[in-house]
Amino acid sequence: MAHLRRPVLLTRAGLAAERAVRAFWPFWTTLFVILAPLMFGWQDLLPLELAWAGVVVAAAALVVTAAIGLRRFRWPTTDEALARLDASLPGRPLAAMADTQAIGLRDPASAAVWMAHKARMAARTLGVRAVEPDLRVSARDPYGLRYLALLFFITALLFGSFWRLGEPPVAPGGVQVAAAGPAWEGWIQPPAYTGKPSLYLADQPPGRLAVPVGSTITLRLYGDVGALTVAETVSGRTGEVGSASDPQQTFNVTQAGTLSIDGAEGAKWNVVTVPDQPPSVTVTGPVSADAKGQMTLPFSAKDDYGVRAGSATIALDLSAVDRRYGLATEPDPRPALVLDLPMPISGDRAAFDEALIENLSEDPLANLPVTVTLQVTDAAGQTGSAAPQKMVLPGRRFFQPIARAVIEQRRDLLWAKANAPQVAELLRAVMNRPDGFFPNETTYLRLKVTIADLEKYTAAGLTDANQTEIAKSLWDLAVQLEDGTLADARARLQRAQDRLAEAMKNGASDAEIAALMQELRDAIDAYTNMLAQNAQPGQDQTDQPQSAQNDATQITRDQLQAMMDRIQELMQEGKMAEAQQLMDQLNQLMENLQVTLGNGQGNGPPTPGQQSMQNLQQTLRDQQGLSDRAFRDLQDQFNGGQQGQQQPGQPGQRPGQQQGQQQGQQPGQGGQQGQAPGIGANPQDGQQQGNGAGGESLGQSLADRQQALRQELQRQQQALPGMTGDQADAARRALDQAGRAMDGAEQALRDGNLADAIDKQAQAMNALREGLRNLGQALAQNGGDQPQGQGAQPGQATGKIEPSRRDPLGRQLGDSGQYGTSENMLQGPDIYRQAQNLLDEIRRRAAEQNRPDAELNYLKRLLQQF
Repeated sequence: MAHLRRPVLLTRAGLAAERAVRAFWPFWTTLFVILAPLMFGWQDLLPLELAWAGVVVAAAALVVTAAIGLRRFRWPTTDEALARLDASLPGRPLAAMADTQAIGLRDPASAAVWMAHKARMAARTLGVRAVEPDLRVSARDPYGLRYLALLFFITALLFGSFWRLGEPPVAPGGVQVAAAGPAWEGWIQPPAYTGKPSLYLADQPPGRLAVPVGSTITLRLYGDVGALTVAETVSGRTGEVGSASDPQQTFNVTQAGTLSIDGAEGAKWNVVTVPDQPPSVTVTGPVSADAKGQMTLPFSAKDDYGVRAGSATIALDLSAVDRRYGLATEPDPRPALVLDLPMPISGDRAAFDEALIENLSEDPLANLPVTVTLQVTDAAGQTGSAAPQKMVLPGRRFFQPIARAVIEQRRDLLWAKANAPQVAELLRAVMNRPDGFFPNETTYLRLKVTIADLEKYTAAGLTDANQTEIAKSLWDLAVQLEDGTLADARARLQRAQDRLAEAMKNGASDAEIAALMQELRDAIDAYTNMLAQNAQPGQDQTDQPQSAQNDATQITRDQLQAMMDRIQELMQEGKMAEAQQLMDQLNQLMENLQVTLGNGQGNGPPTPGQQSMQNLQQTLRDQQGLSDRAFRDLQDQFNGGQQGQQQPGQPGQRPGQQQGQQQGQQPGQGGQQGQAPGIGANPQDGQQQGNGAGGESLGQSLADRQQALRQELQRQQQALPGMTGDQADAARRALDQAGRAMDGAEQALRDGNLADAIDKQAQAMNALREGLRNLGQALAQNGGDQPQGQGAQPGQATGKIEPSRRDPLGRQLGDSGQYGTSENMLQGPDIYRQAQNLLDEIRRRAAEQNRPDAELNYLKRLLQQF
């Protein structure tokens, strides 16, 4: 059977390898352990006696392990190979082929069966393959000592030298027992930040040799001391220098020069230094800002080995300041503002483009002439700066008149403490006639308290902490005046129209125009939704007389959207007169706006979702009224406990409040559906002040009303319809937050801390507004929360906008009124601008190294993905 020769031969060789590995693995493990330290040159570091002792021990270990291996190893025979091969085949055909017939030799039938059996066994041997050897010795080496020895040996191959194996141990005096291997060795290690590899000096041909500045040269001289010497002029060393014949020398390359090793097998090089160029940074575009004052300054930086860090220094350009009014005073000394430049998280820092994105609206230098100087640093400590850029530091712009006045006085106060008396006087002048300027009594009283604090601090000597506190209060007040805290949709719409009109008069950037137009769109949506909720089936709802409804014009949501788009386009083109004319038409249209529902069947009482929205809106109004009353009490404390009642026309009176209205109740509040018991106006409010007992009773009364309002909110939370989705979860979280803020306000009222109570009430109102917004979106996402058969059909009526023709995302609805659309929502440049803004924000946060490591790792993964 000639076809079995090759499988049997390979199987026998495998058996030999298997037995050799199992017998000699201690030998080669010991050999690797001995060779590795010799290749590293440990014999030169040990005392001569200890080194020779180690040689003896190593030799003995090799002899013992080799003897054990030879004793265990047995060369495999052909029969053993056949048995291993036969065991791998089904039915052991090779053993069957070697068998002989024991009975029935003379029976032809039996002999024929035996021959057929042998033929079948022979067929099974066709295509047989050699058996692979089992080279595993894990059972004999459970601790993996062979792998440790192999790792040690591979490390020696990478970082050691075979030349060391022939070196005899060196005596402490430097006398070499026997000469072997190279006469000297040397390495050039460039600075780590260059990323360049180390050079083996013996491989470098004599002559010109270019190395980076700061490279470290290490030389080792072998043989008799003095047989080789080193001469160099590249280190520039002038102090204490060792002997030129020292066996080991290390120095840094600081200048161009020569390096030579004199003696047998010496060499000489002319070292040329490659200097590290300083980094550079340039501003690549003009500074830009969005409507909220967030600044974006693009820049480009580069360095031959990579930029490590950068900063932007913003200093006041006093020569460019218009020194009038509050700025005529000599400014207080203020250090320059230093910001960290964003650096790439991944990739090469040798050359990159980035953008400095910061919102410095609250900084004292906002909206003032400044110089911005960019500076970058490389790993060698070298710096590069860009030419100072003169600009007006972007900041948030305010269009509401009182907000603009407050921000201007805040700027003057931060300019110099000497302006404090003048700032207090001007702010009092702003408060002289508040009607028509202050949206509510809260903002008026808040400004009054801030002025009182400023005058008190000024009389006692205004400190830096007092200056910062007043500036923060003025900023918060201006933001409140600008953004507003109005819950009423009509007042919000009027405010958006007024702000847009101010922007037309004073000029605004494209980003500010876009933000104001978006605010107007949101206000119109909220106003039309309010009218739609209050509309009765088949009836018109409007604030105008009936005679004004006869000649109304039909208008759809799309037509109104097109009108606002045209206004924005005209403003961006600078055609303010035409934009104002179209804006007047829009204002007139909104004043005569009517919303009706079709006469569809099944119209009935409001759905649970609509009822929840109405109840929460009423809770928000009640909380606003309670906050106003707390502010009046705080004002009375500052006025020495005077009576809290106000006469019509007094500055503290809410605009539009008539004589006879109750102080704790907003106009039109009493008697509305869903109002919590005990929350409405108390007829005795404003009558209980004048003595200590009355003040304490009033505080407890406010706390009781706050408690009742909190209980009413809990009841409304329990009555919310079942909804699913992210918006529904967000609505529930916002209402929970409002409840916690109400609890804090109640406790503050019981403790007599009106200032803290007002802050908590403001938090509660903000959370309620957020909850209302999320609840409305959740209701829209859950099908409007309309009972079966009770969906109001959108109809047409004079002067009507169809509020149900678009979903909460502004998408056009189909004829069936179902949410969802096939309209492409990714058209236009806005989606790309939003994506770029989001990416810039991620980069800015990733550059702030003081953030937690988990957040930085998350931001890094985002940047790597996008």
